[in-house]
Amino acid sequence: MVSSPEPGAPGDGRGPAGGGPAGDGSAVASAWNVTRGLPIAERLEIGESFWARFRGLMGRASLPEGAGLWLPGSPSIHMLFMRFPIDCVFLGHPDAHGRRPVVGLRRALRPWTGVVWWVRGGQGVVELPVGAIERSATEIGDLVSLGR
Repeated sequence: MVSSPEPGAPGDGRGPAGGGPAGDGSAVASAWNVTRGLPIAERLEIGESFWARFRGLMGRASLPEGAGLWLPGSPSIHMLFMRFPIDCVFLGHPDAHGRRPVVGLRRALRPWTGVVWWVRGGQGVVELPVGAIERSATEIGDLVSLGR
């Protein structure tokens, strides 16, 4: 079921150019823990532009269960100007099948005070509602598929 996507193709973790639900060029995808066979985020926005990655979830009141934000190329995050706590799953380089290993997990990062300076091997981060890591049973080393 998992195939090796070409750069820029669905499932490569970068998404297409064009407008998504955030109105900033983001696309909609999903994140699945292939190792556990469980969803991590069924509605995943992709922060493709510099502005989308910079802004992240700032200014939002919450993040609904089942939703998330994929920030490709981000090995670190901050919680400044955030109004709610989040879980974060840091992912590494994709393998030949497009699956990315989990290289870091951060649970319940608090608004304004949580900072993740740098995660070794991190090539992007999925920001999620608190509890998403536990619900998906995600652990370091699990493989995650990003796709549409």
